[in-house]
Amino acid sequence: MKDKQTRRARSDHRWNLRSCARHGHLTYAVTEPDLRERLRADTTQGEAWRCLRCGSYALGPTHGEGPADQAPTPLRGRALRDAFVMRLLAIERFVRGIFLLIFAYAVYKFDGAKNSIHRVFDEDFPAVQQFANKFNIDITDAAPTRWVNKAFDAHHTTLVLIAGGLLAYGLLEMLEGVGLWVMQRWGEYVAVVGTSIFLPYEIYEMSDKFSAFKLVLFLVNVAAVVWLIWTKRLFGARGGAVAYEKQRESESLIDVERAAAA
Repeated sequence: MKDKQTRRARSDHRWNLRSCARHGHLTYAVTEPDLRERLRADTTQGEAWRCLRCGSYALGPTHGEGPADQAPTPLRGRALRDAFVMRLLAIERFVRGIFLLIFAYAVYKFDGAKNSIHRVFDEDFPAVQQFANKFNIDITDAAPTRWVNKAFDAHHTTLVLIAGGLLAYGLLEMLEGVGLWVMQRWGEYVAVVGTSIFLPYEIYEMSDKFSAFKLVLFLVNVAAVVWLIWTKRLFGARGGAVAYEKQRESESLIDVERAAAA
């Protein structure tokens, strides 16, 4: 148990150091005398203050001064790791949203030019079929051909609804991505609800026609929902928002030093 805690502490510290290497140290001069002495040191090169993120002493002027309660609270340790995962989820949502918006636009343009596209398809399809016959491939009943024919047979209202649905879904994915990227609690809720809504449909899709890609996508979405609810304590899980804020405060360097000085 102790070894596990030691490994976790080392892992958290590595995350802190990586963040400071990218963004620089974050120091703050508290005005409370007892706490000030625990965060400050005199060196031969001048005054040094402990970084609120990694805990190392850093020379030079601080980024601010005032009461400890007004000090910035940077992400540390596990919170930094969670932020990295959330940014990955945000990128995935952005990519998915962009593709959905592209598909929505494609359906919209297809609806406006369906007749001309149909004529081109009817004129060129026999030549494509002859080329495929040289390789003993029958594309007449191939899945892409069936999809194209279904698209040509679709009514205007159906295509408008499909384009509207893809547009709404794409915007929802982009909204999830923004919320996850800025790491706001509302974004976490939007991501969980928006992802959960489509899980039953994904199950139906796999039952109708299974593929490894659909399974991987489904498992990623389930894992994202479970991870967000558990780690961010959403919907009252593990004490809810109050417990989440207390956990963040307990990881603050100033709060740790304040408790040690008490």
